[in-house]
Amino acid sequence: MRSKFCSLALLLGLFFVSCNGFASNEVAALRRFKEAIYEDPLLVMSNWNDPNSDPCDWTGINCSPSKDHVIKINISASSIKGFLAPELGQITYLQELILHGNILIGTIPKEIGKLKNLKTLDLGNNHLMGPIPAEIGGLSSIIIINLQSNGLTGKLPAELGNLKYLRELHIDRNRLQGTLHVAGASGYQSKVYSSNSSANIAGLCKSLKVADFSYNFFVGNIPKCFEYLPRTSFQGNCMQNKDLKHRPSSQCGNAQLVKTHESPSTPPKHQSAQMVAKHHKASKPKWLLALEIVTGSMVGLLILVALFSAIHRWNNRSSLIIPWKKSSSEKEKFTVYVDSELLKDVSRLTRQELEVACEDFSNIIGLSTDSQIYKGTMKGGSEIAVISLCVKQEDWTGYLELYFQREVADLARLNHENTAKLLGYCKETSPFTRMLVFEYASNGTLYEHLHYGEAALVSWARRMKIIIGIARGLKYLHMELDPPFTISELSSNAIYLTEDFTPKLVDFECWKTILARSEKNLRNISNQGSICVLPNGMESRHLDVSGNIYAFGILLVEVVSGRPPYCKDKGFLIEWAKEFLETPEAMAGLVDPELKHFNQEDLETVCEVASQCLNRDPTNNNNNNNKPSVQELCETLESRISLSISAELRSSSLAWAELALDS
Repeated sequence: MRSKFCSLALLLGLFFVSCNGFASNEVAALRRFKEAIYEDPLLVMSNWNDPNSDPCDWTGINCSPSKDHVIKINISASSIKGFLAPELGQITYLQELILHGNILIGTIPKEIGKLKNLKTLDLGNNHLMGPIPAEIGGLSSIIIINLQSNGLTGKLPAELGNLKYLRELHIDRNRLQGTLHVAGASGYQSKVYSSNSSANIAGLCKSLKVADFSYNFFVGNIPKCFEYLPRTSFQGNCMQNKDLKHRPSSQCGNAQLVKTHESPSTPPKHQSAQMVAKHHKASKPKWLLALEIVTGSMVGLLILVALFSAIHRWNNRSSLIIPWKKSSSEKEKFTVYVDSELLKDVSRLTRQELEVACEDFSNIIGLSTDSQIYKGTMKGGSEIAVISLCVKQEDWTGYLELYFQREVADLARLNHENTAKLLGYCKETSPFTRMLVFEYASNGTLYEHLHYGEAALVSWARRMKIIIGIARGLKYLHMELDPPFTISELSSNAIYLTEDFTPKLVDFECWKTILARSEKNLRNISNQGSICVLPNGMESRHLDVSGNIYAFGILLVEVVSGRPPYCKDKGFLIEWAKEFLETPEAMAGLVDPELKHFNQEDLETVCEVASQCLNRDPTNNNNNNNKPSVQELCETLESRISLSISAELRSSSLAWAELALDS
């Protein structure tokens, strides 16, 4: 009996070890994958948020029959936006990874190559960039690889030839280069665009049944071992086969990097050409040689005279003396002076301080192609949000530095209850760093509360409080600041909430204005001598007042309805809301069904203001006297919406508890 009990205990112990292993390894990897997805407009991954739920029940996840391993991830055509987390390589039993037709950005992590059981890899129709990692050759069980319609660059990894079970390869519509020549048993030599590398993909000829290499920048000829494939599989490249539909020669200029390198011994043909040239040179008359020497000397003298004249004019030019620090880029053929006094009143933080506060920059709360956003806690306990620009030092121009400083100074002047406060900035050379540090509103974004099932934001009163707070913030930015300030991309993702649900407008997309203004100046500048750029001579921040007001109208409808601005199944929110906005009797149909009660007068006021905002042309910044200003819109909301407890709330026993929480 005792031995049976011990055996049972041992089995149970093994069972729990298995469960714990699954929870701590594969589930952790799935959660990291979820964290790297920063936009999920269709809410396909919303049930991943429950920490107590079974991962096998999560949308897009299939588990093994014993429910102890993830064997399939299929989230395709769902408009999710984000990065591929390297932790995916830890899901070692995964057999299918299908993320086709989304908005995945960044590079393919090399850790994908650790998935020895993977049979299908489908990352097609995304926005992935960079090279195909060589580690993909470690997918020893792979049958299908689909990487079509991305922005992949570089050459085809030679390691693909190791995939003996690969039957389908779709890499069309990328920016891949090099040749498709193979080496090995077939005997074909490989000459790739680098003289020091060769791609041995002979294994592909033996295994592939279906392949598409079209619309890249491949050069050379179609290998004979690929002749069984349709010719359309190679069209749209820069190849030499006459029966193919090629790219225009203007597009193939940079792709023609495959050169036939001369051997140490020059071929006889070249030798004869050189001998003929020497013969002609030796047979020239002496008077002709003398004439050539004199002519060359005169041309050289004229060049020297022109050069000295230019230097003389440069030295005698009118100079401008300014107490500024000089900053220049090798890419720029002019001089940019950076104002050292512009940020004297703004706190400058070190990278080391922010690295400690943000847990070695591991606490990522937002991602985009231009920037990353981290959450951190300073030594004094204050929470911060750090936005870091994703740019290489070699791409950082003098104009970018100038506009970075201007943007910091512009953000530092914001001081209102409904705008996020800039606490400082970080500027370092090694490692290259440009960051902005804001106070953090600890209750997350408005988007998260409206669309991710957060239980806290359910009441009508809180939604009205948020609407009026946003209106007051816009009124401050547009009407009370001189010069005015506008949010680059006003949306529910740009609004953070404090513990008491006070909204804070944050311009986390300000990097885009910095990049846009710098690029515009680099295009338009004339490269004639030294150019001094004063702060008041720079291009100002783009004031999209009309665009902000139009976006505010969308926000009003989003807050009332609880629907995202765009949904794949239901289209654009504004198109859906039109019939409710224009018909007072139907306005109740606009209200979020999750709400237990609402105020009809408040609803009519919000719909009226939303209609006024949405009737504006978001692309027209001209003042229109027939349209109300943001001040008038704010006054309408404040005067007609009461933030005190309403008649509907009085009848609810939950209202008093809510009022106590809000106070």
